[in-house]
Amino acid sequence: MRRPVVSHRRSTQSGLNLSVRATVLSAAAATAAATLGAATANADPQDAPRTAKARIDRLYTEAERATEQYNEAGENIGRLRGEVDRAQDRAARGQEQVNRMRTVLGSAASAQYRSGGIDPSLALLLSSDPDSYLDRAAALERLTGLQAAELRELQQVQRGLTQTRAEAARALAELERSRADATRHKRTVERKLTEARKLLHALPGADRAEFERASRSGRDAGYPATADVPAGSARAAAAVMAVRQALGRPYIWGANGPAGFDCSGLMQWAYAQAGVSLPRTSQAQRYAGHMVPLSAARPGDLVVYRADASHVAMYVGNGQVIHAPYPGAPVRYDPVGMMPVSSVTRV
Repeated sequence: MRRPVVSHRRSTQSGLNLSVRATVLSAAAATAAATLGAATANADPQDAPRTAKARIDRLYTEAERATEQYNEAGENIGRLRGEVDRAQDRAARGQEQVNRMRTVLGSAASAQYRSGGIDPSLALLLSSDPDSYLDRAAALERLTGLQAAELRELQQVQRGLTQTRAEAARALAELERSRADATRHKRTVERKLTEARKLLHALPGADRAEFERASRSGRDAGYPATADVPAGSARAAAAVMAVRQALGRPYIWGANGPAGFDCSGLMQWAYAQAGVSLPRTSQAQRYAGHMVPLSAARPGDLVVYRADASHVAMYVGNGQVIHAPYPGAPVRYDPVGMMPVSSVTRV
């Protein structure tokens, strides 16, 4: 819990007793708490909502970064689940092959037993460690050529089966770690969004409306509006048509449409409508094509923001992008320079 802010300046009046001092300090603490702890005792009254809005935007930014980490963990879960399933299928087929080979060799051992004894070499079937047995050259001399080949093949299959099971176990352990990561990032997102909503609701109505109308903080007006040029390719033009269809749909963290989107989910969905498969996260989407200068941007290019590539939008021409801004703000147009541009990628 945040401790209330109190003023440490000396009082200009003398003779205050301890009781009066306590009352003054309590009143100061209450006043600081009422302004969300954002303003100092001598701050301009306008600073409180301004500071609160900056903090809200910062929380949204942090939640967006956690959302992309959640998306990455989710993508890893899908990949690892496939690896586990394939490894387990290979292990099952390998075990079936081992069982068939043991059955064939077991039949040979049974025939020898009925004829008066079992070749020591076929005792391999009863051994829990066939490798050590096969390493004995003396035993190999007793094997027929066919039996030797069959036993060597069995040894190779068993080794492969052991390796496959180890791969499945490693993939399964990594899958569990990715699930834990996703859960942790989800909690981070939810906590930051809850805090941001509380701060937003505590703003006066006019300030709240102004914040909701505004784009993003840190807008850099130094980026000029580029000329209205055609899309770089037919698929880029199709993606632009799709992203325009998403205008007005809600921001939903972790979603990639069609009912709602987060920033990278919108880009993935729009390009999927054009028959192009993009990676799930904004960090990976940055490398989904070749980079071009912002001055050469064409409709359909992906505009990636911030040094950590935690936000992405689609350039649609005339100095504008379409993106999913943050919770509470629907998919919309904004100036391409709404935040510091990190890179522009042509898919």
